[in-house]
Amino acid sequence: MFRDCHPERSAQHEVEGSGNAVLRVRDLSVAFGFDKKGNPRDGIKPLQVTDRVSFDIHSGEFFALVGESGCGKSVTAMSILRLLPQPSARIVEGSVLYRASEDAAPIDLATLPLADLQKVRGAEIACIFQEPMQALNPVVTIKKQLMEVFKFCKHSKGGFMTVIRDMLALAGFKDVNRVLESYPHELSGGMLQRVCIVMALLSKPRLIIADEPTTALDVTVQAQVLAVLKDMASRMGTAVLLITHNMGIVSQYADRVAVMYAGRIVEMGGVRDVIDHPMHPYTQGLLAAIPENHSDMRTMKSIPGSVPHPRDFAKGCRFADRCEKCTEQCRSDELPPKQKAPDSENHEANCFLAM
Repeated sequence: MFRDCHPERSAQHEVEGSGNAVLRVRDLSVAFGFDKKGNPRDGIKPLQVTDRVSFDIHSGEFFALVGESGCGKSVTAMSILRLLPQPSARIVEGSVLYRASEDAAPIDLATLPLADLQKVRGAEIACIFQEPMQALNPVVTIKKQLMEVFKFCKHSKGGFMTVIRDMLALAGFKDVNRVLESYPHELSGGMLQRVCIVMALLSKPRLIIADEPTTALDVTVQAQVLAVLKDMASRMGTAVLLITHNMGIVSQYADRVAVMYAGRIVEMGGVRDVIDHPMHPYTQGLLAAIPENHSDMRTMKSIPGSVPHPRDFAKGCRFADRCEKCTEQCRSDELPPKQKAPDSENHEANCFLAM
């Protein structure tokens, strides 16, 4: 019933060759340090923070992008809708091909005029952010903020509240009337995040970008919020791009996962393939660092060192300085080759030592 919310497409912005994926990111590179004219600011070379990032997201899929803080996950996610700080940040290479429907030709969001991109934001690709208190207006009721979602939708006014109430009920709210009349400060963090999930899903987008949506919540509430997100998105056939550093969350909720390190994707595949048979030493390190109830905390493993600053990114393998299996070849300027897992065509890693 919400298809009228979606904008018409201009033939001049259509791009061929994106398959059946809702979103196909190809060789996406983002740099910071530009002025309003697109030139290097103060004559200093721009700092490239992501390097040729590529992945696909399909309809109804829960796709996770995982890695430590500083790996470029949020920059990648925000560049999809060009929500990065302006004028400093620019997409310097690559494409973001978005398909509005199964029979529509894809469009490149990286080059789409801003006026057309504004029609995609929220209506077709929605976002859920880390801090719900910052995402919601503190002086406006929840009811009014949810109603604003329909501001640019071509619907009769009669059905809005029915849809909102039904969605809040699906999100697990028992006292819908109280929630609607509340201000954000009157609700808990978990309740506010569920409100943000409802807000993102009201226009029935084809894709939701969830940028660490449970960071500010305790463990039990995290599980509730993610279960609500996965259930509601599955009911509507909405794809989800989940940005997280938590491999435990990935193992529970994701269908596929891409592991990111220092601006590059180093491993990607089905979640069970990656969790059960990690190929890249970085993925193996992330999984080994997960505390478990039965483990001895005194012997819990950790990855030595930290993610390098973008100015210190190596040309070759960027994980070499932290890798216990590093060889002389790993420290060269040669790019790590892409290797596929022997038992899965869709599981691959970029590493000299992948196993």
